[in-house]
Amino acid sequence: MADSPKPEDTKSQEASPATESRATESRSTEESVAVAMPVMDKPTVSSLSHEWSAPKPKAGGYHWGTGRRKSAVARVRIRHGSGKFVINGREIKQYFHLERDRETIIAPLDATDTRKRVDVFVNATGGGTTGQAGAIVLGIARALTLASKEYEALLRDGKYLTRDGRRVERKKYGRRGARRSFQFSKR
Repeated sequence: MADSPKPEDTKSQEASPATESRATESRSTEESVAVAMPVMDKPTVSSLSHEWSAPKPKAGGYHWGTGRRKSAVARVRIRHGSGKFVINGREIKQYFHLERDRETIIAPLDATDTRKRVDVFVNATGGGTTGQAGAIVLGIARALTLASKEYEALLRDGKYLTRDGRRVERKKYGRRGARRSFQFSKR
């Protein structure tokens, strides 16, 4: 039985070279189509000006980010909303009296064009107003990066994702402060 060819085998052997070339052309075009189609593994959400990937937020629909500056720590939560901004249970204008601090905090949201599209909730502890403002900026930038990886390049260019490591220098012995000498008396 193995010696006699099957009827299907004889048909394939009798095929002309022209039909074989057409068959290979059709296979190659099918393969190129399959290669050209991208595979989407994450759902995308269409926003006002960008399309951004939307990973699932953590509990409560929030994206979390932690920021630190000097001795201040800020835990930031963001979610899609209308632009509400709450810091330790108070509005931004009640918490930060200086315009400079308010502008600093809102800068990452303006850079990514999300100021009116996300609600921001912050718990800030330690340090002073400037330290807390810097910590909130880093926390917002980290939370936005978790919300959409496309924002990372904008935030890095604006240096919002860079941790400011400067701290108060310790006082040295034989000095009035870290570097300041005692007042010199000639007599």
